[in-house]
Amino acid sequence: MDKTVADPATAVAGIADGMTVMIGGFGGAGSPIELIHALIDRFRAAGHPKNLTIINNNAGNGHVGLAALIEAGMVKKLICSFPRSAEPVVFTDLYLAAKIELELVPQGTLAERIRAGGAGIPAFYTPTSYGTDLAKGKPVAEFDGQSYVQERWLKADVALVKAQIADTHGNLTYRAAARNFNPLMCMAAAQTIVQATRIVPAGGIDPEIVITPGIFVQKVVAVAHPRQEEDLNRANAVYPGIA
Repeated sequence: MDKTVADPATAVAGIADGMTVMIGGFGGAGSPIELIHALIDRFRAAGHPKNLTIINNNAGNGHVGLAALIEAGMVKKLICSFPRSAEPVVFTDLYLAAKIELELVPQGTLAERIRAGGAGIPAFYTPTSYGTDLAKGKPVAEFDGQSYVQERWLKADVALVKAQIADTHGNLTYRAAARNFNPLMCMAAAQTIVQATRIVPAGGIDPEIVITPGIFVQKVVAVAHPRQEEDLNRANAVYPGIA
């Protein structure tokens, strides 16, 4: 089955108000900038989608990518590990003004909650966060003399993912550190939308190096020259307005 679509706008057209959206990336590495910007374009044109819950490692930087999505007023809640990093001024300002919700999750726990969502594991126990504010209201159990906090899986309606190479059936490979959360999110979402630097025919990727099997992918769009968040921020870019 050919899963390719014409452009990023077509790829994200089905994302609706109130959906939970996982966005791959660790900082700028592996962030699907073009898919995010296409989603912003749709909101500016039609007023939708809005009231999104976003799951990501951080809160974006500068005024591009995830930060621009938040700045556009499309995000109701952010689930992440690092809301404060180099320049997340957009999120910080909105959070201090009580215009966006935050669920703070330790990074290892975030990864495992996403993995659990993809593996069909409703909950698991971890010692991380025990005795802190992050554990308030969560079940606690003792195993072998150590206290553990119960954490629930994370699942999403949609995952936006960046890959290096995809075939037309949706099998994916990633480039180095850009892999990060992307493979886990593909498994934890009901629908995965991928931007790939290169798309090859089915069978064009050696099965031994496929990282994400195509069964977890619904749409693939070619973005031959993806923007890098770090480059855009060094240029003080603001989206929209990027040439």
